Amino acid sequence: MLPDPGTCKLRAPLKRSRILHMALMGTPDPYSEPEASQEKPFLLRALQIALVVSLYWVTTVCMVFLNKYLLDSSYLQLESPIVLTFYQCLVTTLLCKGLSILAICFPGAVDFPTLCLDLRMARNVLPLPVYFVGLTIFYNIGQRYMGVAFYTLGRSLTIVFNVLFSHQMLKQTTSFYALFTCGIIIGGFWFGVDHEGVEGSLSLTGILFVVLTSLSISLNAVYTKKVLPALDGSIWRLTFYNNAISCVFFLPPLLLLGELRTLRLFVQLGRAHFWGMMTLRGLFGLAISYVTGLQIKFTSPLTHNVSGTAKACAQTVLAVLYYEETKSFLWWASNLMVLGGSSAYTWVRGWEMKKVQEEPSPKEDEKSSMRV
Repeated sequence: MLPDPGTCKLRAPLKRSRILHMALMGTPDPYSEPEASQEKPFLLRALQIALVVSLYWVTTVCMVFLNKYLLDSSYLQLESPIVLTFYQCLVTTLLCKGLSILAICFPGAVDFPTLCLDLRMARNVLPLPVYFVGLTIFYNIGQRYMGVAFYTLGRSLTIVFNVLFSHQMLKQTTSFYALFTCGIIIGGFWFGVDHEGVEGSLSLTGILFVVLTSLSISLNAVYTKKVLPALDGSIWRLTFYNNAISCVFFLPPLLLLGELRTLRLFVQLGRAHFWGMMTLRGLFGLAISYVTGLQIKFTSPLTHNVSGTAKACAQTVLAVLYYEETKSFLWWASNLMVLGGSSAYTWVRGWEMKKVQEEPSPKEDEKSSMRV
């Protein structure tokens, strides 16, 4: 018996432009059935994740160099990191609102969700800017006490907290093999701490800020995953609410830590070049907010953290090779452990994703039993 022509749908092959649009907007294939859109082919999911992770790496590396220029260059040297982050959040908020207005005025030309502050949604998102402001403050204060060890210890503790909070808040379990690869990454970090010889410089105050920073980073990633459904899965809405509320929460620290006074006395304050670089940082802030949310949405908080860890480690190794610096065997062993553990984690997660894809669903089992 021939099938009804009305029920037959020709499926157009996926083009690279459509895969890019699906990855950036987080939308399923418009030609797929509702059930099929929930179970995308393994290759498509892998391509989307690879694209999102690549965007995250490129954007964050650009942001690192821009921060280095604003904070450490001989021309500017603005020692006010919280001022930079506040202005970044302000520019991001204004850009999101501006794009939303353009989408209303030109609905066919600009594809952007309508954004307006809704108190119910703001309450749902509220913990996220608290964690973001907290990690910014704790990180900058902690660096004064710990130096090199701060970043190293913080990264390793963040992975531990991510596993715990993902289980408690998202009910996500982590397989033994994934935990084992995370253990290799953590071991590489602690190996690096021992190499730097920072045991004598550790302080109780520094350790406190390490723990608080790691907690804030982990909770920020986990809560991003948790709150997305309340915003209809829209990364742009999440970016808008997070940055708008963060602008308000940054005001007390700006006053209490004296950074507004530092900005007022800044020599380059009236220069167009300074504000141009600040606004450029705001543009990258919009990009990094979006790709961070996108990476968490497409993967998991733990995978997002491992991705950031591998990116930072690879960035350090490339910088050493570029500047032809000489490092000891222990330094290379530490970084290779982190990169090797990150690569092993990527392979394990890909293998688990493919394994789940290949397993028959309960519905398919029911259909096959009915046929018998």
